[in-house]
Amino acid sequence: MNISIITVGKLKEKYLKQGIDEYLKRLSAYAKIEIIEVPDEKAPEELSETEMVQVKQKEGERILSKIHPDAHVIALAIEGKMKTSEELADGLDKLATYGKSKVTFVIGGSLGLSSEVLQRASEKLSFSKMTFPHQLMRLILVEQVYRAFRILRGEPYHK
Repeated sequence: MNISIITVGKLKEKYLKQGIDEYLKRLSAYAKIEIIEVPDEKAPEELSETEMVQVKQKEGERILSKIHPDAHVIALAIEGKMKTSEELADGLDKLATYGKSKVTFVIGGSLGLSSEVLQRASEKLSFSKMTFPHQLMRLILVEQVYRAFRILRGEPYHK
C-alpha cells in the first residue's frame, strides 16, 4: 500500500519530528509512506470570514495539486466520522483488498480544509470532537496508521 499524508505548513517542533520519524521508520515494514508538506498561506491573526475562505482556498489548491488522480482520499475533518483503531484498520484492509493501493490522508492548516478539498475526499475522518493543532495531528495520524497495520497483522501492540 502507498500512503501519502498531505499536510499544510512546515513542522518546526523537534519533539514532533522525532516522534513522526520513529513511526515512519516502523511503518516502512508495512507500507510505502510519504509526507508531503504544502506551504501555508500567510495571514494575519484576525481574519474576516471572506479572508478565511480565501486562505483555505489557496491552501486547498496546493493540496489538490498533490493528490494522485487514483487516490482514495481521507480528509481529517472535525465533522468527519469517528472510528476506532480497529475500524480504521478494517477500512485500510478493505481498500487494499479492493485494489485501492493509493491512500492519501489530508491534514489542513490551522483554519481547516477548503470545501473543494472536502468534496474531493472519498471520506472524512474525525479523531475527536476536540480541536488539535494540525502539526500534532501528523504524529497522531502516523501512530494510528502504524497501529492499524499491527492490528491487521495480528501483532501485539500496547492498548
